[in-house]
Amino acid sequence: MQAQPRSILLTGGAGFVGPLLARAVAREWPQARRAALTRAGEAAPSPDWSLVFADLTEPASIEAAIESVAPDLVLHLAAQSSIAEALEGAQATWAVNCLGAFHLGAALARHAPAATVLFVSSGDVYGGAFAQGSVDETAVPQPLNAYARSKLAAEGVLRDVLRPEARLICARSFNHTGPRQDRRFVLPSFAAQIAAAERGAQEARIKVGNLDARRDFLHVDDVVEAYMALLRVSHTLPRRALYNVASGRAHTIGSLLHRLLAHARTRCETRVDPTRLRPSDVPLAVGDAGRLREATGWRPQRSLDVMLCDLLDYWRGQPITKSPSRR
Repeated sequence: MQAQPRSILLTGGAGFVGPLLARAVAREWPQARRAALTRAGEAAPSPDWSLVFADLTEPASIEAAIESVAPDLVLHLAAQSSIAEALEGAQATWAVNCLGAFHLGAALARHAPAATVLFVSSGDVYGGAFAQGSVDETAVPQPLNAYARSKLAAEGVLRDVLRPEARLICARSFNHTGPRQDRRFVLPSFAAQIAAAERGAQEARIKVGNLDARRDFLHVDDVVEAYMALLRVSHTLPRRALYNVASGRAHTIGSLLHRLLAHARTRCETRVDPTRLRPSDVPLAVGDAGRLREATGWRPQRSLDVMLCDLLDYWRGQPITKSPSRR
């Protein structure tokens, strides 16, 4: 990719990270054509992006979209990203995460063979490798669930299907959170429950799952800055590049909940909900982002308390809705 991309395609713009990345990209390259691949009924990630309607699971629509946009930069964020949903809907997870990547990569190979592709993968692909402690990119992935397996497979699909002259940057992002993240995820679930308790909309009792698991968390804004840092130096990177996006520090879910409760405006108790316990939980998941720092100079800038306060303030401003069921 040249320093100034001419045409940019974003997938997953309606998700958690997509709108934030869309705004950052628009600020960085205001002169580029910017198109967001969306399904019917989805809004643009930002007002300064046009819409291209297609579905990653429908190859003909992806073919037409890529031919129309002819991107030289692709930001592939679209995914079924909930591990809980992956446990219940593996077929749909594979269709979006892996087959979607295949259809996208095949269309790019035909119509944009020299494009740079930023693919947002996941630190979850390491799975069983976390038994050895903090992992860097040389660790052999041992994915433990359909979400992680489909993400790892998508990495391989894109490596193979994209043309040799294309540049693929795989970002294995570890846990991140912030405003707008769905309450199916652990920290937004806690924050939403605390906000509801503060308003008297529920008992001051927070339902929790496994609080002993240790996880590597980042503020979503730091993650977006990592992606932008990679894009800025993309022309200097290998044709097939892989980077962990991680803080390098592990915190128990219980300690993060304790920090959230310290910022609550009402005293709350906790209660274990067996439906929130996942059989594939690993005790520790922490990543080494040394390769990313060396390539870009990126380091996270926001503290855990800033991350948690931003999340809690967001949920304080949301209407009260029923918590999604967990079977």
